[in-house]
Amino acid sequence: MDDATTRGLLIKLKEFFSVTDTLVLSTCNRTEIYYSHELDLSLEIIKLLGVEKGLKDAVSLLEYFHVFQEDRDSIAHLFRVSMGLEAQVIGDMQISNQVKRAYQASADLEMAGPFLHRLMHTIFFTNKRVVQETAFRDGAASVSYAAVELVGELTSNTHNPRILLIGLGEIGEDVAKNMVHLPNAHITVANRTYSKAKELGMEYGYTVIPFEESLAAMHDADVIVCSIMKSEPFITKHMVKELDIQSYKLFIDLSVPRSIDTTIEDVPGALLYNVDNIKSKASETLEKRIASIPDVERIIEESIVDLHSWKKEMMVSPTINKLKNVLEQIRQEELERYLKHADAKEFAIIDKITKSMMQKIIKVPVVQLRAACKRDQAAEMIDLITDLFDLEKERENSDTRNH
Repeated sequence: MDDATTRGLLIKLKEFFSVTDTLVLSTCNRTEIYYSHELDLSLEIIKLLGVEKGLKDAVSLLEYFHVFQEDRDSIAHLFRVSMGLEAQVIGDMQISNQVKRAYQASADLEMAGPFLHRLMHTIFFTNKRVVQETAFRDGAASVSYAAVELVGELTSNTHNPRILLIGLGEIGEDVAKNMVHLPNAHITVANRTYSKAKELGMEYGYTVIPFEESLAAMHDADVIVCSIMKSEPFITKHMVKELDIQSYKLFIDLSVPRSIDTTIEDVPGALLYNVDNIKSKASETLEKRIASIPDVERIIEESIVDLHSWKKEMMVSPTINKLKNVLEQIRQEELERYLKHADAKEFAIIDKITKSMMQKIIKVPVVQLRAACKRDQAAEMIDLITDLFDLEKERENSDTRNH
């Protein structure tokens, strides 16, 4: 789901259901919707998704959707998705940007309330801890990203490296999409089906050439990435000899069977890496990431505990404010009643004394409320203090004054 579709879906959710704290997260293999509402809108949202995707009977596909009813479960799942634990490639580095875009879309439409803001910033902080404290995000765990990482490493000293990508099959297309992580590179793509290359080139800002010109384009390229299906090598030793390599050319063969003749390494300046080299690098990284999963899960759990502690504090905050308002109202009324004729000095002293008394009186119920949060007994304590100080009456009076 692209950004425009995500935005359209958010607007419909806002207009049709008046949802708040809403997040539409779309990754390469999933679309997830998180929302806050007093009603379960799962069925309605699935129908709306069906309309967006042109499905006439989305309800029949209900078994393919996973619905989280409890907020704790959905929050834990969002943390796992955001860290890359649920990605096709474990620890996928692209997921962080996808989560940030989803959050930005909600914020732009004013569909992110205090809780979602806090939740997302907690997730970003957790991601930072994962990067700093574990090996979970080290290196590239997919072949396509490992290939791009290799290009980045080998061209680190080349100013604006020129990269030619030949072939946009499944892996070639994935490599092309990951090339956005090489912002200083000039990328040219060629594919047998020109329309596919043109579509991808327009989306990512790449230069597109007809497939027939790909061999000529090798003359100017610093890096040639080849990913085409062919029984015989597409790039031969003879072709590479004709390139008149001045310093070096990096060739990366992502095809099976190989599309670049291995003997090109006999040509001075020609460096060849194949899919086996890259798979080995990706596998090593993947093993490290898998070994880091327990550490990532521990960090996530610590963050969720902190988030729920904050949530409980937010739960008692309105009651604390009401209590402060009730006591302050009493204090102001009594000051007005007894200090009508007091001079400024007397008023200042008594004002200071009564403020101090109020702060000491309120301290105990506030401490008790916060302690009740930690015991998961906040609701009972809120009811007790509300009845004891008649806070519902205070709210009614406040509402009357506001009107």
